[in-house]
Amino acid sequence: MPAQRAIKRILLATDFGADLYAGQMQARLHALVPSVPCIGLMQDLPTFRPDLAAYLLPALMRDLPRDSLALCVVDPGVGGERAGLLVRADGQWLIGPDNGLLALVARRAGEGAVWRIGWQPDGMSASFHGRDWFAPAAARLVLGEDLALSPLGLADMIGTDWLDERAIIVYVDHFGNLMTGVRASGVEADARLQVRGQPLPRARTFCEVEPGQAFWYENALGLIEIAVNQGRADRQLALSVGDSIEVG
Repeated sequence: MPAQRAIKRILLATDFGADLYAGQMQARLHALVPSVPCIGLMQDLPTFRPDLAAYLLPALMRDLPRDSLALCVVDPGVGGERAGLLVRADGQWLIGPDNGLLALVARRAGEGAVWRIGWQPDGMSASFHGRDWFAPAAARLVLGEDLALSPLGLADMIGTDWLDERAIIVYVDHFGNLMTGVRASGVEADARLQVRGQPLPRARTFCEVEPGQAFWYENALGLIEIAVNQGRADRQLALSVGDSIEVG
């Protein structure tokens, strides 16, 4: 077991939506480690798309407090051969499937490590490893119990050869704003963003453009986001998760 400071909170990030699954995971965690709060970070990661959620997770983790454990589940291969991983990244922990979901967090970490989780409970369902494997593994990490960890090189993780930035929509929020897989810090101030050949202006925030105007900006997570002032960018621009844009 790697040496660690006390984990002060567990953060749940999944593609489970409003169904019963996130609640079952939270109930299991409360039963196993009742003294550690479990916070629902988000339950609408891109459904079945760890290749897209991987670009959202580093932005979500960026401003979260250290000594947190993110329990991350977007797991279309549940019950198959994919492994479970423990990742240490700049003072934070993550547990989830080895399907690329945790790859960008691990690769971008200034200080970190990755382990394959060898421990599994005696009995678990074939279709709900989030509740039956990953949540108990998170509890065991909190309690300092053995997880039968084996070190894993970054190059051996699924997804560590993916592009560092992806000019693609990775998330649509409640307002219809479109988050991309591109960090704004790596884009020039005079960069152009186009949607199907239509250039969009850059602004600092919503009030700098007229109501109904589409634009792009650096959002609070540090990602390029496309929005419409007092409107829905997803509908106005006919874009959804997985659609490409042009930045340059």
